[in-house]
Amino acid sequence: MTLLDLPERFALRARSVITPNGEQAATVVVNGEKIEAVLAFDCYPDCTVVNVENVLMPALVDSHVHVNEPGRTDWEGFDTATHAAAAGGIATLVDMPLNCIPVTITAEALAAKLESVDNKLWVDTGYWGGATADNLEDLPELLESGVLGVKSFTIHSGIDEFQCVDEAQLKDAMRYLAKAGLPHLVHAELDRHEHNASQQTPPTIGRSYARFLQSRPRAWENDAIAMVIRVMRDLKAEGLEPRAHIVHLSSSDALPMIVAAREEGLLLTVETCPHYLTLWAEDIPDGATLYKCCPPIREDANRDLLWQALKDGHIDFIVSDHSPCTPQLKAMDSGDIGDAWGGISALQFGLSLIWSEGQQRGFTLTDLTRLMAQTPADIAGLGNFKGRIAAGYDADFLVFDTQAQQTVTADTIKHKHKISPYLGKTLTGVVTETWLRGRPIYQYDQYVGSARGRSLLRGAR
Repeated sequence: MTLLDLPERFALRARSVITPNGEQAATVVVNGEKIEAVLAFDCYPDCTVVNVENVLMPALVDSHVHVNEPGRTDWEGFDTATHAAAAGGIATLVDMPLNCIPVTITAEALAAKLESVDNKLWVDTGYWGGATADNLEDLPELLESGVLGVKSFTIHSGIDEFQCVDEAQLKDAMRYLAKAGLPHLVHAELDRHEHNASQQTPPTIGRSYARFLQSRPRAWENDAIAMVIRVMRDLKAEGLEPRAHIVHLSSSDALPMIVAAREEGLLLTVETCPHYLTLWAEDIPDGATLYKCCPPIREDANRDLLWQALKDGHIDFIVSDHSPCTPQLKAMDSGDIGDAWGGISALQFGLSLIWSEGQQRGFTLTDLTRLMAQTPADIAGLGNFKGRIAAGYDADFLVFDTQAQQTVTADTIKHKHKISPYLGKTLTGVVTETWLRGRPIYQYDQYVGSARGRSLLRGAR
């Protein structure tokens, strides 16, 4: 009997299962698409039992993925992105409102996106909307259409059709989100060359990574995060409880103000990404455009402080910010970092990347489950059925071989374009299986069955 032929009710037994109570030997009973119970290892339920040799974990939840469909499927698309997600142990992702065409800033745009996903989803998928300078009047209908929250930029987004917001527009949008009880995600950078004529002329970047890093300093992040906190305080003074979320934190300098804001009761959450934790500026050669992202990968000492903030609970979780494009847009031939598209492609490798280094820093698989499954699900409003091995939750699992190694090559990459700054790097830890709602979808580098992922719309469950 293959795993696809399992009966409706069965159990998985493993000596290492990562549950909300920590790592334990357990027997996990599955009934249909749901977890029925988590029992002691030596319990023998009246059903088929499958022994799992490696670590059984909740499948990951990645709430920061740029799929780019519809409109830019030459960059990525739901088929290739969700294949990559499944290979990385991700059973749920949340798609960003850009760089698709149209951008997801109206209910009509979300409808177009939903039409494009038919028979392409290998994992369950939710959707963020966008709050821009020109769509505030569209927010009520957009939120009613089922997005899980919205995202704004405080700096040019990289595409003209997704306009950034100023402080007043940010406050207007966040006020509406607060009344709806939904999170407002913010790409927090402020372009001081644009806002302050007295600033020095931006440097010509060319192939120099040092000049690129200089062109987007920590102060840009710090100032934008200070603005978000200021807006939150103003709205709290109005009697509201705004929920703001800082995406892809890179500047460790912002951590003290983040900690202070949370201590005063502001509902501010923060994510960071594997590339800020596993790569560092001093190691990036000039002309290496695959490393370009915004905000940039910063110095090694900054990276250490981000790791410490994760350990201290000041950064809430880790997500990929998978932001692919065509090789041509990466300017790989010229090596011109200034001209290259900013975005890292590494969707399927997040768990292995973080485990490779995190275990050396004292992080356990229980920690990684909290950082890469439980908390992202909670922030996206999916935490009552995704991200945990517990009764009543979706039977989404991954099986992880903590000792196996893999080398990232073009042949192993599942996303559309076989480029990544991790090419040639050897990682510790391999996802051997991924399960979605009670059935395997990926096993030992093979996909199982067919695409049966669902769109996760707010209010639909």
